[in-house]
Amino acid sequence: MASRLLLRRASFFQRALLLGRNPAPSSSLRPWSSGGIPTDEEQATGLERKTLQAMKRGEDPYSIFKPKRNSGTREDPHIVPSIGDKRLVGCICEEDNSAIIWFWVHKGDSHRCPQCGVYYKLTHHELPH
Repeated sequence: MASRLLLRRASFFQRALLLGRNPAPSSSLRPWSSGGIPTDEEQATGLERKTLQAMKRGEDPYSIFKPKRNSGTREDPHIVPSIGDKRLVGCICEEDNSAIIWFWVHKGDSHRCPQCGVYYKLTHHELPH
């Protein structure tokens, strides 16, 4: 199948050269030649389009970006966005530590990491759709 297509194209170019025509393919064969390759924003649809538009406005609809770093005290806990009433959180207590301490953060008061004592608070996060 592919070899037939290549042979047809080669014979097209040979005939065009013999007749003195420009063998360049027409614009119907190359749709990107008229306006360029579309960008992500131009060809995105559905949830991807909504996400890209929200990110242009500076919003973070699906918590894609790294969260803002708070001090982690009881008065200024780390914020954990969630669409439910609880969420599993992993805390790396020290920079060079390879172990992750996992615990649940529930809606309501701040919760404390059982090993290092850093506070986390669950906040409700509404999805854009």
